[in-house]
Formats: sequence, C-alpha cells, structure tokens
Amino acid sequence: MISFTVRMKFRPEDRQHVAELLAALAAASRNEPGCVTYVAHTVDGEPDTVLIYEQYRDEQALEAHRASKHFQTAVVAGLYQLMLDRQVENLCPVG
Repeated sequence: MISFTVRMKFRPEDRQHVAELLAALAAASRNEPGCVTYVAHTVDGEPDTVLIYEQYRDEQALEAHRASKHFQTAVVAGLYQLMLDRQVENLCPVG
C-alpha cells in the first residue's frame, strides 16, 4: 500500500477554479481500479490551502493514476499551473 499527502497553496482568486478541478479529479481518481482512497480537503482556517490524502494498492496503481488523462488535465495542466507551493509527505503504516 502506498499512502501520502499532498499540501498545496493557492491564491484566493483561484479558490473556485481549484475547487472545481479538485472535485473532478477526486471523482475520477476514486474510480481507478488501484485507488484505495482519494480525499481532498481544505485546511480549517486556511481556505486556500488544500490537503489531499491518497492511497494506492501498489506502485503500478500510482503510476497509472499519474498517467491518467484526468491527472494530466486537472493536475499537470491545472493545479500545477495555479499553485504557489507544494509539499508531499510519504506515509508509513504503524503496526
């Protein structure tokens, strides 16, 4: 299992467009056969900070996600062009 979070910051004026991109991305990602969990959040008190929690069955599933048309459209051509900052945290299970 591969689990990680992605934290991104955006400009207030991009808030609505970011929300639309995330809604489409989350819906499409959850339908991928190797996606276990895909949940996008905004941070309480920081509406322009997005935190996405993602889990994939294995490395091949993650690669398929990143190669998907919806990732290329919503992330590469969308979110990456709008974000001010991005941090990824890879997670390790406990127990």
